[in-house]
Amino acid sequence: MIFSSHLFIFYFLPLALLFYYLLPRRGKHLSLTVTSYIFYGWANPLFMCLMLYSTVIDYICGLIVADQQVSSWKQPIKVLKKGGQRSRKQKIALFVSIATNLSLLGFFKYFNFAIDNYNAVTVALGLESMQLDTLFRIILPLGISFYTFQSMSYTIDIYKGNAKAIRNFIDFACYVSMFPQLVAGPIIRFQEVANQLESRIHSFEKFARGLTFLFLGMGKKILLANPCGKIADLAFNAGGGLDVLDSWYGATAYAFQIYFDFSGYSDMAIGLGLMLGFVFPKNFDSPYISKSITEFWRRWHLSLSFWLRDYLYISLGGSRKGNARTYINLAAVMLLGGLWHGSSWNFLIWGAIHGGLLAFERMMGKDSIYRKLPGALQVLITFILVLFSWVFFRADTLTDAWLYCQNMLGIGATNSGAMLINGIIFNPYHLISFCLAGIIIWAMPQTWDFTRKITWPRLIYICAVFVISLVALTTQSFNPFIYFIF
Repeated sequence: MIFSSHLFIFYFLPLALLFYYLLPRRGKHLSLTVTSYIFYGWANPLFMCLMLYSTVIDYICGLIVADQQVSSWKQPIKVLKKGGQRSRKQKIALFVSIATNLSLLGFFKYFNFAIDNYNAVTVALGLESMQLDTLFRIILPLGISFYTFQSMSYTIDIYKGNAKAIRNFIDFACYVSMFPQLVAGPIIRFQEVANQLESRIHSFEKFARGLTFLFLGMGKKILLANPCGKIADLAFNAGGGLDVLDSWYGATAYAFQIYFDFSGYSDMAIGLGLMLGFVFPKNFDSPYISKSITEFWRRWHLSLSFWLRDYLYISLGGSRKGNARTYINLAAVMLLGGLWHGSSWNFLIWGAIHGGLLAFERMMGKDSIYRKLPGALQVLITFILVLFSWVFFRADTLTDAWLYCQNMLGIGATNSGAMLINGIIFNPYHLISFCLAGIIIWAMPQTWDFTRKITWPRLIYICAVFVISLVALTTQSFNPFIYFIF
């Protein structure tokens, strides 16, 4: 497995920062690349080979797309003209880059899923003799969904004229492998850090703000996501039969868990980036205060939302080819977004739900009756729709998701033995964490705004969160990162 939290915080991170700052400017990227490969290869050394292979392919393709001969090291690399004609060689290089990344992602992420579904079809047709051997299973490399999208954006940005190619291979390898956001995002597009790879400022102010991001992100993960995750696990693992209150409590706890788990990791990644001199973009912007699903996707997992919009939705035609085509494009993008999250029909259904809701909102227009409702009611309705979609994201199977939704609607069979409320809600730790999660989501500023100006009261609060997080970390055995599996 990847580094434990204790090993990362007390050993790996201090040593990585020490080597990084001791080396001169020319050696910083090499130091960061080496430590990032150690970080990634700790789980499985073979993962490093896979990432290196993808990096080499995209590096070479980037130079070809930039119309730069590998041997012409003294020739300056220029940004291609936007909208200009591209040669056949440049188009082939772009295709090779995209095909290589998608092939790696498709094989490692969906091979097992394809085999399982093929075998299920053979059973349904009475052709068991044609089943494929399931003893051969593919291990999913950590974070492959993130770094393939990130690496692929390099050649696409060069091709579109949004950035220029990198001549130094170590610089590019550093961009792809950077450990702060390697295994769970956010997805850093090349155009967002291209200039920073060439030159960036290291300052005490940046480092201090990075520490606050890191401490607050740890607090989100350890003090809020983990306790809410225990409630969610009890609800979703109850085997059905929950009463209405229990099922809503469990679904809300999961909504809190996945938000604080992922936004907490994103905060830590942004903080670590600042400590290394990089400024990464915001990845969350209070998504649960959204008044529509459209707004939700402008606030949730922004790096993925913008990636899908800029590289997929617009490429499919966006909203430029009529209403019907727009609805189809929205649905297609969200279906693929669902599959990006995992090789399961549940993720596909989750994407379909959001795609359908996005298309429906687009169809209703800005003058719909819904838009005339009080803002608080719009937020509540949107959150309820998101809750039902999270059920499919969290449940193990489609059947489990369907039964859970029935429980939430009060139309499923109930089992008094599966009740959770009496055993969970009166646990002070769980209750306090659950209530704090709601207060922070709907009543407190986001980390991005909170860290802009550090006053003494805020500093005391941040340090307290860090100390309490460390104390809690020593007593917690439940510490999963949801997005590590993507």
